[in-house]
Amino acid sequence: MAKRITQNAPVLKLPAELLTIEEAASRIGMSVRYVRRAVAERQIAFHRLGRSIRIDPADLAAFVHAGRVEPMTAETVWRGLRSVA
Repeated sequence: MAKRITQNAPVLKLPAELLTIEEAASRIGMSVRYVRRAVAERQIAFHRLGRSIRIDPADLAAFVHAGRVEPMTAETVWRGLRSVA
């Protein structure tokens, strides 16, 4: 039995560009092994097309921004030292 397509079905938009593992690694300046490990550990969202893995540049950017660490200030250093004593 064939499924009917209703007129109100949402239309999904495809990303304008999808990157291979090698392209993603090059774009963030890391090794292919690093990106493969991040994909295997589900740290980067990805699309599976058959046996191929593709990464949306927006997902890659989100992964990079999630790793941002704010710089320490003198106040945060002293606050941390007081709690040790």
